[in-house]
Amino acid sequence: MSRHKTEDFRLTLSDSSTADHIWSLKFKRSQFLVTAITVIVVLSGAYFALYGLTPIRTLIPGYPNAETKRKAIESAIRIDSLEKIIVRWELYSDNLLRVVSGEAPMNIDSIFNAKSLESDSAPDAEAAGSDSTLRALVASESRFEIKNTAERILPLEGIHFFSPVKGVLTGEYDRFLHPYIEITTSENNAVASVLEGTVVSTSWSDTDGYAICIQHPGDLITIYRHNARLMKKTGDKVNAGSTIGITAKAEGTTGGGSLIFEMWHKGESVDPAKYITF
Repeated sequence: MSRHKTEDFRLTLSDSSTADHIWSLKFKRSQFLVTAITVIVVLSGAYFALYGLTPIRTLIPGYPNAETKRKAIESAIRIDSLEKIIVRWELYSDNLLRVVSGEAPMNIDSIFNAKSLESDSAPDAEAAGSDSTLRALVASESRFEIKNTAERILPLEGIHFFSPVKGVLTGEYDRFLHPYIEITTSENNAVASVLEGTVVSTSWSDTDGYAICIQHPGDLITIYRHNARLMKKTGDKVNAGSTIGITAKAEGTTGGGSLIFEMWHKGESVDPAKYITF
């Protein structure tokens, strides 16, 4: 005798004391499987969307936050500075050997340019001819101390900075305890980049709001925190004075805003108030 395979099911909710039917649902085996799979897919998609597209992802252990990214940038700047120092000492050593050998000393900038040309040139006959031409050009420039002003890196005192926002400075800068300044301004005020550069990171946190970090020429980095929203994303090129964000409302005020601003030069925090008029 063959056993009949059940395809129809009924889920019933009844009162245990009176046996009255309160609710009933009839479904097939295939409908149950489809419903279960759909619920699992929807819940999985909601889970990944919640942790992948919202700030909640920063709660995942090991996920890089704004502080981790800033430390990584600072470490990269220090490494770059150390590499430049090593190259500079190598150039001084080469120049010292020339003096000891009785040859005329060369200008350090000329030696650096010559080293760059040697590393970028291919060791063939055509490249050797081009290298000789470039060496002659470098020698002629160093002879009369002619330098390309576009490539000259000015000290911070000689750079014209745009003010990120116009407002009043609150709190004193401290290199170790308070390596930033807070600017009290109006809410929804435009935040401007102090110099041209490239956006290297953007982030969001409960304490800092939206933050944006910009790399400028001359080993200079500026960080703008406590934005209500950002106008640029990572990798964007920005000009001096261009809008990069909008200030958020300051806590404890009815209509005021604030901006947290940091400047890092060659891996060291500097006081922005010494170089920028707010």
